Amino acid sequence: MGELVDGVSGLDRTRTLGRSPSLWPLLARGAVLSPFKRPRPGVTAPRTRLILPGVRVDLGRLAAYERACGFGVGADELPPTYPHVLGFPAAMRLMSARTFPLPLLGLVHTSIGITQHRALTATGEYELAVSVDDLVPHKRGTEAVVTTEVRARGELVWESRSTYLARHAVESAGARSAVEQAVAGRLRGQAAAAERKPLPVLAEWHLAEDVGRRYGAASGDRNPIHLYPLTARMFGFPRTVAHGMWTVARCLAEHGTPRAARVRAEFRAPVLLPGTVSYGARGSRFELRGADGGGRLHLTGEVLPLV
Repeated sequence: MGELVDGVSGLDRTRTLGRSPSLWPLLARGAVLSPFKRPRPGVTAPRTRLILPGVRVDLGRLAAYERACGFGVGADELPPTYPHVLGFPAAMRLMSARTFPLPLLGLVHTSIGITQHRALTATGEYELAVSVDDLVPHKRGTEAVVTTEVRARGELVWESRSTYLARHAVESAGARSAVEQAVAGRLRGQAAAAERKPLPVLAEWHLAEDVGRRYGAASGDRNPIHLYPLTARMFGFPRTVAHGMWTVARCLAEHGTPRAARVRAEFRAPVLLPGTVSYGARGSRFELRGADGGGRLHLTGEVLPLV
């Protein structure tokens, strides 16, 4: 299997992988196991940490990724979203495992937070660590919190926190505490305010039907909903769906990111392909909406310098 078990302590395990896992077998395993998993409140995540040492970037795949997402090709610095691509196979290994209580099929990527402590070079060597840190209640089900850390010569240079939602029945609002209801109401109000006040439109992008296939080839994420209309319809989508991580990468390519930065993005609604979307921004904030900037809100985000 190309791995060594470094340590076991109670429920905590650290595993060192000899190579990055292949995504296709993990997708297949997740698909097979998903029907046997019943997401429900109160489940816990296995505390396994995967370590992948000696990671080097394939410059050919990096160039394909940069072209697919709109970054300049050939720069020595990695795009701020690219370490997510490097860690994604290890994250998929954890979420497709038999011990992971949520079904892989149907998991929705709802947000990502990135902290880049300094620019990462395309020719550097890195160690990646990936874990499922928690399973937290959500108004529509349960969210898995997946963290990825990247180190260079022992120094933490990049880290992210992604949330993935498994939808299932939850307790009614009446069963929640007054504090929980107040927080939920405030968040709903903030979301509604964001939708009422679009940011100034700076660009309009006409997206081809093959965006998902090109990004999938560059990133390795070949989830069927992103590849062809037929496979997308099998999962309830009328057309092919753009990768959430493509949408945030494309926005960051347009917005720009400091060498040391914090990035936060929330995925609000899928982008169907082919289609037209409007990129809006003001200051540190950016968003992606339907055509003309007044359509459906697909993505909200913010970029802040790390000080």
